[in-house]
Amino acid sequence: MLAIFAGSGRVFAAPPSTAEVDEGKRLFNQNCVFCHQPDAIGKVGFAPSLSNKELLSISSDKFLLGTIRDGRQGTGMPPFGHLGKPGIVAIVAYLRSLSDVPNRSAQVDAMPAAKGNAGSGKVLFDQICSTCHGVKGDGYMAGGTGTAIGNKSFLNRVSDGFLRVTIKEGRSNTRMLSFSGPEGIANLSDQEIDDVIVYLRQQAKQ
Repeated sequence: MLAIFAGSGRVFAAPPSTAEVDEGKRLFNQNCVFCHQPDAIGKVGFAPSLSNKELLSISSDKFLLGTIRDGRQGTGMPPFGHLGKPGIVAIVAYLRSLSDVPNRSAQVDAMPAAKGNAGSGKVLFDQICSTCHGVKGDGYMAGGTGTAIGNKSFLNRVSDGFLRVTIKEGRSNTRMLSFSGPEGIANLSDQEIDDVIVYLRQQAKQ
């Protein structure tokens, strides 16, 4: 199977084969299952779910591949570049097999950059987000139940659209609930969500 690593962010030029998915599952069980659990369901306060349909729908193949290859400095996620390109691509294929939702990463990543007030974003972050993600967004490393959304290597790899959609829609079957609309845990406006994103970006530069 041909793999590409540029442009749309898609790794696969054709649907992965059953053999490749099986190889990805084997490698996942050898290298990833201790933290991310069987079937990649994750464990609160330890490692996030990688089978979550909302995550997979907005994550480009390039994002998943890069995260596996390079790890995430400042967290418990080490690099797995030693598995080689074919092995990492196979793991991505396996993760994709866990959800049948359409991938919309191209549209999400094409969203405009956030524009807002970092000061207002800090107030909202401190009031709402820090409860799970920690006062500095360090997540699990600071004893939080949420991921390290303030982590520089994470923020360098995701688009503002990725952050915006995550905040608005949340993640099903996790503690990350929607923060938009009357049924959300907090009904933030689009501007307030952008303020939080601007704050996170500003903090990552310090």
